[in-house]
Amino acid sequence: SQREITQHYPKPGWVEHDAEEIWQAQLSAARQAMKKLGISWRELAAIGITNQRETTILWDRKTGQAIGPAIVWQCRRTADMTERLRAEHPESAELFRKKTGLLLDPYFSGTKIRWILDHTEGARERAERGELCFGTVDSWLIYKLTKGRVHVTDYSNASRTLLFNINTLSWDRELCDFLEIPMALLPEARPSSFLYGKSEPEFFGGEVPIAGAAGDQQAALFGQTCFLEGEAKNTYGTGCFMLMNTGTTPVRSTNGLLTTVCYQIEGEDPVYALEGSIAVAGSLVQWLRDNLGIIAESRDVQALARTVDDNGGAYFVPAFSGLFAPYWRPDARGALVGLTRYVNKGHIARAVEESTAFQTREVLQAMNLDAAASGTVLRELKVDGGMTRDELLMQFQADQIGVPVVRPHVSETTALGAAYAAGIAVGFWSGTRDVVDNWAEGRRWEPAMADDERERLFRNWRKAVTRTLEWVDEDVVE
Repeated sequence: SQREITQHYPKPGWVEHDAEEIWQAQLSAARQAMKKLGISWRELAAIGITNQRETTILWDRKTGQAIGPAIVWQCRRTADMTERLRAEHPESAELFRKKTGLLLDPYFSGTKIRWILDHTEGARERAERGELCFGTVDSWLIYKLTKGRVHVTDYSNASRTLLFNINTLSWDRELCDFLEIPMALLPEARPSSFLYGKSEPEFFGGEVPIAGAAGDQQAALFGQTCFLEGEAKNTYGTGCFMLMNTGTTPVRSTNGLLTTVCYQIEGEDPVYALEGSIAVAGSLVQWLRDNLGIIAESRDVQALARTVDDNGGAYFVPAFSGLFAPYWRPDARGALVGLTRYVNKGHIARAVEESTAFQTREVLQAMNLDAAASGTVLRELKVDGGMTRDELLMQFQADQIGVPVVRPHVSETTALGAAYAAGIAVGFWSGTRDVVDNWAEGRRWEPAMADDERERLFRNWRKAVTRTLEWVDEDVVE
């Protein structure tokens, strides 16, 4: 079961959700899933939770009411703040990279927390008194499911806040002080496969263990059973996120990628990953649907793209909130280039499809460079998420990266990964070997494009990217 929640765009570059709507949508979806299966709470082994990671919520510790909108991971409202901090404290780049594996960027939760504290009357004082809670969506849902008894997050979500030391697996006072964030706000941080607590009986009819939590991309890697060093997956959702398992030692990127905690099973060593984050993938298809009305449903984009043989020379760089990996350019904005009178809506649809594959190739190239030192070579790319149903996109993706693209039998592996983590924690599965045995390949795409054509298309894409840079300046008011 699933529910679509409302996206709010109060200003250019700003993205918000209603935290209460998220909670009600998830509760409703869970109940409907149980109803469809005809099961009671007694037949539920455990609940696993996965979530958009950096999305930031602050709420009242006693009432459980959010004090404002959830600031979504895509939101760039803190770009000016981040730029100022970087300019005033040039040494901070190395500080954050060393301790968190991240960049000081508006993408992550830390600057969003500070923005809420600075722009919500009385919030900072209440936070310092311990009256408020911060959480990403996992923390929010666990808090609501336990009616305030449990305020917790897992290491993978904590590692996306700019406040968490991934080497010690603990909140870092120096980082919190730098961003002026009271540590009293922060949830406990625990492994991804761990018994956090039990849901209140009123929600599902009885107490159900809540035993797994992981940020959506780490959960997808877990769901794809990428448990071996060098295995990688790409999730095609609102954004696009590629993660490569680098084992129990963090690998520092020199090519524009992030180092992140992947997961930890209670009692075992933590596992780390390299990550390339793409801000806009499936949301570009939604934009084509909602803002331009070129298609009626998101799934229509493939059929429209198939009405033409190629992109007609058009390239769409969806830098709506700047460019993420490997560029990290908040000054970039979206551009549709290469237009002639020949281009029609079919070509635009195809350019929308191809943009996701081009961005993925750029991230994969950076990942291969970072992993080369360890002798790791990516031999295939496991893929998941809603966009993998688009066979035109998946074939073009294989053509662009030059290795097979493999979709599992269950394409929604983000949710599956959370279920695996929860199941291991309560003994439903004995460990990762059981999970690997449960995974099955669904479809495979082999590269079929000629090398010269693949490289020509990619050269033009890189040219298109240059047209998006340095757009935001003193003349552009957002």
